[in-house]
Amino acid sequence: MEASSMIMHIIATPHILSSEANPVRLGNRTYRTWESKIDEINRKLNRSDLWRRIVMYNAETHFKNLYDTVPRKYEFRETTREGLLAWQANFRPELREILGLDNMESDLAGYAPKAEQLEVLDMDDHFRESWYLWVEPTVPLPFYLLRPKEVEGKLPLILAPHGHNHPHLYAGIAHTETEEEHMLEGERDIARQAVVEEGYIAIAPTTRAFGETRTDTDKEANNTHSCRHQLVHSILVGRTPIGERVWDMSRLIDWATANLPVDAERIAITGNSGGGTVSLFAAACETRIAAAVPSCYFCTFEGSIGMIRHCECNYVPGVMRLGEMYDVAGLIAPRPFCAIAGQGDGIFPIDHVKFAYEQLKTIYTVAGVRDRCELFIGDGGHRYYKAGAWPFVRRYFEA
Repeated sequence: MEASSMIMHIIATPHILSSEANPVRLGNRTYRTWESKIDEINRKLNRSDLWRRIVMYNAETHFKNLYDTVPRKYEFRETTREGLLAWQANFRPELREILGLDNMESDLAGYAPKAEQLEVLDMDDHFRESWYLWVEPTVPLPFYLLRPKEVEGKLPLILAPHGHNHPHLYAGIAHTETEEEHMLEGERDIARQAVVEEGYIAIAPTTRAFGETRTDTDKEANNTHSCRHQLVHSILVGRTPIGERVWDMSRLIDWATANLPVDAERIAITGNSGGGTVSLFAAACETRIAAAVPSCYFCTFEGSIGMIRHCECNYVPGVMRLGEMYDVAGLIAPRPFCAIAGQGDGIFPIDHVKFAYEQLKTIYTVAGVRDRCELFIGDGGHRYYKAGAWPFVRRYFEA
């Protein structure tokens, strides 16, 4: 009997595996036990492709099936604006819950964040200030405040959370030639652009688990981040890294609107990569954000963090049981949303970006503001593209 036939016979007659004492007869041969039969099959197949196809686990197949079949409670199906509003009203609280924001609000009820200014530098074409904001009693969050040298009236506020690089780059600070090249080639000095080129006020916050909020071990090793450390500790108490970072954006908005000459109706958030993650989720949860421009993040969960290796900080337990990334982004409608992507981005594949964008456009169409949802595709890779950001923000903030 051929090896393939032997395997199929065993699969079709599993009772032969239930007895260790009885002889096993297959074809014209008798085997003392089923183990001896399996040993012969192994020898004949020599770990062949056939053997793997028939009995071996395939992770890609398993997870693709899981993503395709898991029920999504808030998969968008509405056809009216009223239905959209009801969908958002139900979806947003549950998203906040799985991010851990409800737990944070409960744990920190009654706590009033405090701020401390460290320095003010005259940068010739703007002022750059260094601050701490105690977003929790034990978390002094560093941030840069950049503002024009002359301010008349109230200005738009830009929140510029960074990705998996050093926080100072977004404020236009480079400590080495390599950092300067990385910053300028990728147009990552986003807060500086907002102030010097657009005339806005900007905050470049440290993303939690980066900069001064890394562990001492990671600081000593000069590791860029402590995201895994943040993840494992946060999930033990019902939080997530994304939820904590969204919390920080909300506390910065509280502080800025109370202490700076900013227009509370013109607050935008934009950042690249991990900064795009914070931008999308913060805008979905925090309705005071008037416009969102996530760069090199908007995609599908399945096609990006579900199939490609990413930092642990990207993961929210159970998020795909609520919806896909475009459903989460749908919570931003009818506020302006522009996704920036790189044609050659290897970790947020452009085909999945385009698919997600088409789904999101459906939500904005139902909201009656299809023109407020845009996709800008740069001709490079995983980086920021200011040409896709500032004209979009300008259109809504200067109208």
